[in-house]
Amino acid sequence: MAPAVERNTGMSYERTQTSRVVDNGFKWLTWLFGVGIGVTLLAIALQVAIDAWPAIQKFGIFDFITVARWNPVEDIYGAWTQIYGTLITSFIALLIAVPIGVGVAIILSEDFLPERLRQPLVFMVELLAAIPSVVYGLWGMFVLAPLLQGPMTWLHQNFGWIPLFSTPPTGRGIYIASLVLAIMILPIISSISRDSLASVNPALRQAAYGLGATRWETLIQVIIPTAISGIIGGVMLALGRAMGETMAVTMLIGNSPRPSPSLFAQGSTISALLANQFAEASGLQVAALMYAALILFVLTLIVNVLAEYIVKKVEIKKL
Repeated sequence: MAPAVERNTGMSYERTQTSRVVDNGFKWLTWLFGVGIGVTLLAIALQVAIDAWPAIQKFGIFDFITVARWNPVEDIYGAWTQIYGTLITSFIALLIAVPIGVGVAIILSEDFLPERLRQPLVFMVELLAAIPSVVYGLWGMFVLAPLLQGPMTWLHQNFGWIPLFSTPPTGRGIYIASLVLAIMILPIISSISRDSLASVNPALRQAAYGLGATRWETLIQVIIPTAISGIIGGVMLALGRAMGETMAVTMLIGNSPRPSPSLFAQGSTISALLANQFAEASGLQVAALMYAALILFVLTLIVNVLAEYIVKKVEIKKL
């Protein structure tokens, strides 16, 4: 059989049977890996659900997620405090990290800085992602918390009538955990946003300049809207990281079993609850902890599905 001839940019080249086998093998191998990831994810979810089933039967869904009491001695388990802590710390971290991260991405992707400064800054931002979470926790405890103690005390003394500042700051609490989380997710937002901005077709920039747009008008009205789907994807990925962070939050949030509207109050998250109690748990407590882990699994799944939906919606609108 004569070797196949394919055309590419007007030129012909011959492909051997070996290259065809290699290409088909690579295609099926990648498909197998993709299916394997999905199967692994489903297997993890199924195993967690099976282990959590005794707690699901005993407490149901509504009672478990709305009751704010976790008492292993009396076998009373409600995860509202941990769910609230997970959501509020992640939300505050996003409020802080998104504008800073996108701003850093704009500075590093545009020609605002000379090359000799830009590359070291890119390296430093990406290096933040390589720092272990326990180091972030220690830094938050011994550096950031004492540094912020004075300003937080001033806020409490002068604006303590506002529920957000009603609790005296103790050096541990929702505010310090949220700040450290913001720093931890900053590299994710800035890196993905920078890649999205850098991948915008240069012809769009030149066309905007040709129409008389200024540099900032081009950036705000052309570049950012074109790259918005990638920026949103980075933000949602960072949200998933913040919701699942364990060590640093466990060290900083205080692990209080009572929810509070105050940012200075101590709290807890689902990850912190699992890290603190799983090693010594037994009986129904294990099932309750697995139930909490299942809720965290569902929350992160919702975040990822929502991110995919938003990205596709934005891309459709751009078309």
